[in-house]
Order: sequence, then structure tokens, then C-alpha cells
Amino acid sequence: MMENLAGDRPTAEPNPAAGATAVVAPSPSATVQIRNLNYFFGQGDLQKQVLYNINLDLLPGQIVIMTGPSGSGKTTLLTLIGALRTVQDGSLRVLGRELVGMGRGQLVEVRRNIGFIFQAHNLFDSLTASQNVEMAVELMPNWRTKREQSVAMLTQLGLGERVDYKPRALSGGQKQRVAIARALVNQPTLILADEPTAALDKKSGREVVELMQRLAKEQNCTILMVTHDNRILDIADRIVSLVDGRLESDEDLTHFMESHDPRTLDRRMFMTL
Repeated sequence: MMENLAGDRPTAEPNPAAGATAVVAPSPSATVQIRNLNYFFGQGDLQKQVLYNINLDLLPGQIVIMTGPSGSGKTTLLTLIGALRTVQDGSLRVLGRELVGMGRGQLVEVRRNIGFIFQAHNLFDSLTASQNVEMAVELMPNWRTKREQSVAMLTQLGLGERVDYKPRALSGGQKQRVAIARALVNQPTLILADEPTAALDKKSGREVVELMQRLAKEQNCTILMVTHDNRILDIADRIVSLVDGRLESDEDLTHFMESHDPRTLDRRMFMTL
């Protein structure tokens, strides 16, 4: 069986008789399972491939950090996993469901179990911090306690005194924490985070990732985080490197630090301390 980037789990191996790639049964334990995933922008002569033969498993309770230079396809992969883009080629199973061939309504159902944190906070300016977070609860069965849930999560993120402030009265870092609260309030099974600490200072960023770390362990939640922030690498169970659309390594923190000589690293990969 071929060694792969899914934590030494099997993907596929050549079938000598057929001269093709054998299909591997999905792992029932994986929150996300990706097999032979390719993705293209554009069509015809303008078509450009941005992801190449991605194979990856993300397991419950794991925090996986994805690193790599800007433009290497990290955000594209994140949005595919989040059912925000249509899978073109390969297999992508999220929360036990194959996304290939899903209709719009089915994709919405999958997204309800995913918490999204992106670089842009995307808050509604006319709503308070609490109301912005409450929107994530309104489609869930426990919507009647949405105010209490919202306030509790905002308080955990240090915004207990800002729950009734509108975005224009909040700093950039505070807006980002509201967006993070909105993603975490429903205790989702899967969290996808794109540079969640980019707008936060060192102390606030640390508090946010430690809260996510607790959620992963206590709720058996899977977290995939794209970051250039080397200050938070220590929370990761695994570090995945994506370069030019290809997964080049999948390591724990110790191996990652040993194999990445700071003198030879691409400086675009990380923020400085």
C-alpha cells in the first residue's frame, strides 16, 4: 500500500490487471476524506490547474494547520471542503457525505455543521455583536436560547462588555472575534479557519486558538486552520504543507520543526514574531 499524506493511511494503489487506480472505500472515522482531488480555474485555453491529486484524511478531535506560500491553493482547498465550491474531479467526503453530485440544498445541509472563520469578518453593520452571532443559531433546533448562547460565546472571547455594540464601534480585532464567536457558537463538528488570528494581537490570538483547541478536545471537533502565523503552530496535532497546489508534507510539530531549517524557509509562509 502506498504511503500518503493522510497520516500513513491508505489512499489508492495501482491495479496491475486494469492498469488503473483502485478505488478505496471511505473511512467511517474520518471527518473529511479527500481522494485524488484536482481543481481548475477557467476553461479551454485559459484553464489553469490549482490543486493536484490531493489525498488527505482529517480525523475527529484533530487540529490540522495548513501552511504554504501565498497562492499555493490553501483557501481554494478550504472552500472546497466547506462545500462553498463545486468539486470538479476526484472524491471529497465531509461528515460522511460525498459532496460530488450534491444539489444546492444538500450542500447547505452540510454547511450547517461547519463553522467558518475567514479573513474578512463579514459582519452585518446594522446588527449588534450579539445579533450577528445569533444568526448562526437561528437555523438550529436550540434557536430559542440564541441570545444566551451568543452572549456566553462572546464573553469567552473577551467581548462580554461589547455584546450590544455594532461593528462600527468595534476595533478590527474585536470584529474578528465576533466572527469567530459566530463560527463556534453551535459547537460544529468541523471548523474551517482561514487566517483566524491575522487581525488579532498576540494575546488575543492565543486566547482564540486555545479556545478552539479546547473545543476540538472536549467536543471531538475537527479543525483545519490555514495560517502564516508561526506563533500558534504548537496547538497543531498535524502540520500540512501545500506548495503550488500539491501536498508536500504531513507531519507532527516535532518533525515539522526539525525538517524546516529557518534559513531556507520561504519567508512568505509565515508571519514574523
